[in-house]
Amino acid sequence: MKRAYWLTSALAALALVFMALAYWGRWISHPAAGLNILGVDLPEYVKFVPEVRYGVIPLNRLLFFGPPAALSAGLILVASMQRRLHVALRILAGVLAAPAALSMLPPAWTPGVLMTPEFRTQTLLIMALAGSAFLIPLWKAMIPDWLRGGLFIFLALLNIHAIRAFHALLPALEKLYNKPLAAGPGLLFLYIGMGLMMMAGVLLMIGRR
Repeated sequence: MKRAYWLTSALAALALVFMALAYWGRWISHPAAGLNILGVDLPEYVKFVPEVRYGVIPLNRLLFFGPPAALSAGLILVASMQRRLHVALRILAGVLAAPAALSMLPPAWTPGVLMTPEFRTQTLLIMALAGSAFLIPLWKAMIPDWLRGGLFIFLALLNIHAIRAFHALLPALEKLYNKPLAAGPGLLFLYIGMGLMMMAGVLLMIGRR
């Protein structure tokens, strides 16, 4: 039983590490450092791609917030697990949950900018996740681990939309770069993070008593 507890928490923690690597990792690699596109840049970058701006590629930039949203929510779920968990891991997850949510803030933001129609949904998502990070004791008492496992799986599958959006965007990026492009390691990290998150979710679900 101890081994099962250890495996579940280890998989969940490792999944979140890969989610972080996906968000801050390269989705487009280029020899010139300034032409690399990181996951954290995608939600803003896509606004300046002509095919997206003029509706040729119907794409919602909010889809690229899948990895950080899954990271922040996943940290909250780990910190609030009911099953045994190393106290250091529980504290670390709780402390990092709100900063992970705040990483979705737009560059050079102001309170006025955050309430404009363009950023309103993004702002509400950030507020919901950052606020939830302060309610971890409540979530621990209210959410059984089998449901927590289902939420892990949901968060992982949510990122399918980010992957589909990226592949829809890739031809337009190849046109801008005037060369064929391959996905960078950030996308691979996302696949790994999703897989590990689903495995942790399944273990949480079947481990209910």
